[in-house]
Amino acid sequence: MTIQWFPGHMAKARRLLIEQIRWVDVVLELADARIPISSRNPMLDKLLGNKPRILLLNKADLADTNWTSKWLTQLRTSSPAFAVSATTGTGVKQIVPELERMVLAKQTRQANKGIRPQMIKVMIVGIPNIGKSSLINQLTGGAQAKVGNKPGVTRGNQWVRIHERVELLDTPGMLWPKFEVPEVGQKLAALGAIKDDVLDIEELSLWIIDWLNAYSPDALLRYQISDAEVTLETLGRKRGCLIHGGRVDTLKAAQILLRELRMGQLGPITMDRF
Repeated sequence: MTIQWFPGHMAKARRLLIEQIRWVDVVLELADARIPISSRNPMLDKLLGNKPRILLLNKADLADTNWTSKWLTQLRTSSPAFAVSATTGTGVKQIVPELERMVLAKQTRQANKGIRPQMIKVMIVGIPNIGKSSLINQLTGGAQAKVGNKPGVTRGNQWVRIHERVELLDTPGMLWPKFEVPEVGQKLAALGAIKDDVLDIEELSLWIIDWLNAYSPDALLRYQISDAEVTLETLGRKRGCLIHGGRVDTLKAAQILLRELRMGQLGPITMDRF
């Protein structure tokens, strides 16, 4: 399955990011803890330049904790990185202290010049459906107050006060034009970063079943199919996805598999491995 797309709104998001990056001190990059490499937009390195960055592996509650620990050890060699869950709030309290630490040297230089401490300005970036809005809700306690008279407010994005000294600029989710490695696109699609209505979800579900059989077979035990392999046919029959003539509605079976994978009902899974 080949997945290639770059809708116009993502091209616009890229242009906005280029315009707005100069206004921020630090970038919060969200990735999916289940695919901590595949969910990182490779364009960001060029777009962000040497802007300080914190990498947050979101949805850590759905990932294999052993693999998350391994990935954090590796990723921290290039920038600060933390595992968080915007759903449960786990790890979120680490963010503001780390932001303060990263701008301390800059603010010390400003203080030595007699400049009063400035608000820490932060941009949050990531692929679609990565949990940016949920994270902002955790940071603000659900009260997303706009901050006026700031670059970005009049361009469709908004500044949000997340702390008495921190303002955050939200940005749209952004993918990249072409997935050079097909498996990257498949993983992104499997976990919901790409809308299902542009995919053949039955073909995608077959790929997921193959991947689970190879790397996480225990996940398929949920379906209690002991006398046959798990396929869309056997899964659909087990779940009662039957249509006229007793045939299996494989599309409905595929939708069930995708939903349960994404919600973590197949257990903690990490699809990026080394």
